[in-house]
Amino acid sequence: MRIHRVIASFVLLTSLALPLAHGQSFAAQKLPEARVIAVNDGDTITILMNGREYRTRLIGFDAPEMGQEPWGRKAHEHLRKLLKEPGWRVSVETDIVQFDKYDRLLAYVWTPDGELVNERMLKDGYAVLFTIQPNSRYVERFRKAQRAAREGMLGIWGRDGLKERPLDYKKTHPRN
Repeated sequence: MRIHRVIASFVLLTSLALPLAHGQSFAAQKLPEARVIAVNDGDTITILMNGREYRTRLIGFDAPEMGQEPWGRKAHEHLRKLLKEPGWRVSVETDIVQFDKYDRLLAYVWTPDGELVNERMLKDGYAVLFTIQPNSRYVERFRKAQRAAREGMLGIWGRDGLKERPLDYKKTHPRN
């Protein structure tokens, strides 16, 4: 399993590592493209990139768990809608740490028109800010998005919003 992870990391580094030109933003660069083949929940998707499937955890936010009804289902449906509109095509950007302890690719996902899906989930009120260092490239954008959703009382921030943060829910409902 370790060698598999090393090889996968090497392949990803060669396909995703894009040296920054002085002053050029990450969003302005040509990122690897992928096709979304499944939306697993509100913050995890499966993509096909470079001929290989990657279970992918979107960086920077935590969506309600599926057991946190109705918000887990609503977050899942919203992410599905955001990814379906551009025909399931996305660009993928990684940060410093590329895989989590569950061997999921950690990524920022962009639509073809340049929208950062991770940010949109926060902005629309379907997730909470969740940053794990060192993967924090867009944390300020994400803070602003969450603040706007809270102030607008959108989604989970509304009157009948989320009762428990996803992280707290996971502590009382651990994975098998």
